[in-house]
Amino acid sequence: MHGEYKVPGGKLVVVDLEVRDGRIADFHLAGDFFLEPDDALADIDAAVTGLPEESDVATIAAAVRSALPDGAQLLGFTPESVGTAVRRAMITAPGWREFDWEVVHDRAVSPSMNLALDEVLTTRVGDGRRNPTLRIWEWNESAVVIGSFQSYRNEVDPEGAAKHGFDVVRRISGGGAMMMAANSIVTYSLYVPASLVAGLTFADSYAFLDDWVLEALRSLGIEATYQPLNDIASPSGKIGGAAQKRLANGGVLHHATLSYDMDGQVLTEVLRIGREKLSDKGTVSAAKRVDPLRSQTGLPRDAIIERFIEVFSKRYGAVPGTISDEEYAEAEALVESKFATDAWLKRVP
Repeated sequence: MHGEYKVPGGKLVVVDLEVRDGRIADFHLAGDFFLEPDDALADIDAAVTGLPEESDVATIAAAVRSALPDGAQLLGFTPESVGTAVRRAMITAPGWREFDWEVVHDRAVSPSMNLALDEVLTTRVGDGRRNPTLRIWEWNESAVVIGSFQSYRNEVDPEGAAKHGFDVVRRISGGGAMMMAANSIVTYSLYVPASLVAGLTFADSYAFLDDWVLEALRSLGIEATYQPLNDIASPSGKIGGAAQKRLANGGVLHHATLSYDMDGQVLTEVLRIGREKLSDKGTVSAAKRVDPLRSQTGLPRDAIIERFIEVFSKRYGAVPGTISDEEYAEAEALVESKFATDAWLKRVP
């Protein structure tokens, strides 16, 4: 059995092993990480060899950690990443390049249509009717997008939203509210099969699916990092956040919104929770809590999107794609039946 795991922001961890009589045998760790002392590699191999085949990530990591000599230095990987690679080997989880990826950057549509497209395209990837896809959003009006389980009245100030021209919509994924002013953010969605994240904890899958965007941001001069559970940040402040939804048919939606140019004052007038967070942190200006991409790169939004597409395509062999007329029609019907209805918007009052 063979398993690989690219540590987000770190190195590649590769494991090869066999299973005999219900236990791991002939285990060998490899990768482009750094490890001192050199012979600690043999200690790790010996620690994992003999473990029960059903051992979870925590059990494997504990065995590795206990076998390391005093003062051992692991750079670019952790005992937990070894455990993750083992679990992925056990279930033969595919790597990114084992799929045929498409990148879609289509015409602008309404916020509700973007949300409906997320559900339609995730479903189609889960059903095997569409290749795994990265889609960059474009929209033609501003909106507040609240999480699936958030309270409408607790999160949004309707008067403030109306004053500043923000529609309010609800997405199918969890997480917090995002103030998405037209042309002031960068939002992307990944539609992937569940097999891609097999063997990963739910928390680890967030960083795993966003590792490529950290590379893209770093290529633009931003020292981007992932802050568990779902924040993308830099030394200058938070850049954005991600959310996920996993469908019963095996489709996984992972989408993230990164702020390009945010008006902190408007945020406090539109989002109730924005005021509370600022008060809790003792922060006077909302702009200090979300640091826009424009201030850190000096680049137009389109140039940042172009770099995102370039990095993703090169890294995973993705090709340009598009949304079919049939998919648009299915999404339009879903807007009418779900996303544009009060029943959905106020499902949590």
